[in-house]
Amino acid sequence: MTLIWATRGKLWGFRFLMDGGFSDPLPEYDKAFSGVADQPEVCHRAGDRIALRFSDPEGRRDRAGRVIPHEFVVFRPMADEIQSVEDGRRLLWPLVRDAYGRDWDKPNSAT
Repeated sequence: MTLIWATRGKLWGFRFLMDGGFSDPLPEYDKAFSGVADQPEVCHRAGDRIALRFSDPEGRRDRAGRVIPHEFVVFRPMADEIQSVEDGRRLLWPLVRDAYGRDWDKPNSAT
């Protein structure tokens, strides 16, 4: 499974926590999220990938009080299973929930 995951924590800024095996995940991330507005929740198919954004399912916020978004770029074959934000949340959140829960409020995440 190839997966890019970007988010921020309570005390640390937006960063990639999973790079999908790319030395620089930013071009793949930009390609997937191109043309997607800053909506709080997004499920957008872009070729062989899905751009997925949803708010932290556990309601966590950063130190400024902003809702924490989780943004994923999901490639095939898992992308074929995702048709909605709900599908993505159901399939992806269990894969990252524990690691994020351990690190979200630390000063600097190395997840």
